[in-house]
Amino acid sequence: MTAGARPDAIALTQSPVCCMMALPALLSVPFVTEALKMKHSMTRSRLALLLSVALLPALHAQQTEPPAAATTHAIHIDAVVDTKSGQPVSKLAQSDFTLLDNKAARPITSFKVHTGETEPVNVIVLIDAVNTPYQMVAYARSGIEKYLKSNEGQLAQPTAIAVLTDQGTQIDSSFTKDGNSLGDSLEHHEIGLRQITRSAEWGGVERLQICLKALEQLVAFVAASHQRTIAIWVTPGWPLISGPQIYLDSKQQNQIFGQIVALSTRLREANLTLYDVNPVGVQESLQRSDYYEVFLKGVSKPNQAQLGDLGIQVLASQTGGLVIEGNSDVAGMIQRCVTDTQTWYSIGFDPAPADKPNEYHHIELNVNQPGLAVRTRDGYYANPVAAPPR
Repeated sequence: MTAGARPDAIALTQSPVCCMMALPALLSVPFVTEALKMKHSMTRSRLALLLSVALLPALHAQQTEPPAAATTHAIHIDAVVDTKSGQPVSKLAQSDFTLLDNKAARPITSFKVHTGETEPVNVIVLIDAVNTPYQMVAYARSGIEKYLKSNEGQLAQPTAIAVLTDQGTQIDSSFTKDGNSLGDSLEHHEIGLRQITRSAEWGGVERLQICLKALEQLVAFVAASHQRTIAIWVTPGWPLISGPQIYLDSKQQNQIFGQIVALSTRLREANLTLYDVNPVGVQESLQRSDYYEVFLKGVSKPNQAQLGDLGIQVLASQTGGLVIEGNSDVAGMIQRCVTDTQTWYSIGFDPAPADKPNEYHHIELNVNQPGLAVRTRDGYYANPVAAPPR
């Protein structure tokens, strides 16, 4: 299935809600059992209630804020340019870039080349113990410790560790380049067993609620620092909860669309780029791991909105980060993400006036040199305002 295709009916069993199911020895209940349980026992009324609860934490903040006035303030984005081998390119000029906003060329009004040596980038490595089986959490933690203590514990960028459990998110507010101290601290950090499990009938919705709340907390934490930050979410993925068995009415789609607009805007304004590192490795099912690509295309109106649009892989891709999977080297995958902080370009442009609230604009940034790949935010919402419930 190709990116951008948004079918009306998507098989629930294709979802990477439980993409660790490629390792059945680690689980007490197989993926198929849970999927069938959701398929045959789910009622529209109960799901509607749970979806409303899942969206409540982030939506409450939107609906209590006054609507934003229309604005034509400049849009600022960060871009990473890589060679085919994944090495960052640092010697490009403004004239090497062209920018399209909804396929219309826009002049670049500000341009700067940055290096991580002179302008540090904060790095947050988050262990997702909500969506990762307990035994795999231990493996992921071991890989993170290996990364932290490599190069004699001298980290390239100020780094903090965060842990997500069903009890909430714990973020170490102090950033440091001392990987040895972070590794020692992580080694003694107790990550308990989940109370919400994949065998629970409604565990997927509850886990999604926890993840969205955690992301809201992370965005607020980063926004207060006023510094470019990358967050590396070590997880096999969030529940996508999308498919023919998932019924959404217009009110729920409107709520989800409001969530999408809010997250897109806050992530951009906080200068936060997300990365997804999947610790499952080569045993991951390609069909499940790639399912998120269905949702990569930006959502321009409420009746297109699905809960899959809020998946961590989707958000990572849309913010210009990476989704790395099919590799069991957790330390190496984290290092690949951090390579993006070596050099990057900040680019500003004036958007065209919006014709309506929450107007989606797709961004295309290209370079005039062959063999180079550009990653940046793939869009923004002009005149973002909270969508009222209907």
